[in-house]
Amino acid sequence: MTITIENEASKELPFDYKALIERVVMGCMDYEKCPYEAEVNVLLTNNEEIHKINKEYRGIDRPTDVLSFPMVDYDKPANFDPLENASEDYFNFETGELVLGDIIISVDKVYEQAESYGHSLERELGFLVAHSMLHLFGYDHMEEEEREQMEARQREILNGLSILR
Repeated sequence: MTITIENEASKELPFDYKALIERVVMGCMDYEKCPYEAEVNVLLTNNEEIHKINKEYRGIDRPTDVLSFPMVDYDKPANFDPLENASEDYFNFETGELVLGDIIISVDKVYEQAESYGHSLERELGFLVAHSMLHLFGYDHMEEEEREQMEARQREILNGLSILR
């Protein structure tokens, strides 16, 4: 498993954020029963930078908390069966790992939302990583049913890792 974490944020996270990110990524991999070793890239940034990325890639002119850039096209969320026949499309040629995609998180939003929701920075960062990982597995929340399914999965993942509100 390759988890690359880059921190370009101006605010410091006063805990071992790398260990937390790795724990949540692995917890999501286990929860979704991903049968492959995988590659995930995580960038921690600030509101200004995520605003630019959000505007460029989504056409939304404001900062957001997290952006997900999945590399796998699933026929249904977390269905890994068809991927065996598409190894050249989704797997890193050198490592053999499934390239899930990229996660970008605003540390400014981690602080803002932790305070707003009345929970710890660790809980907020863990939630954003779990949320984004589910996007990398093909889940979405555009429809009410999808939103409910995604929220239930996030809750189960975080509860299973004892990352509580």
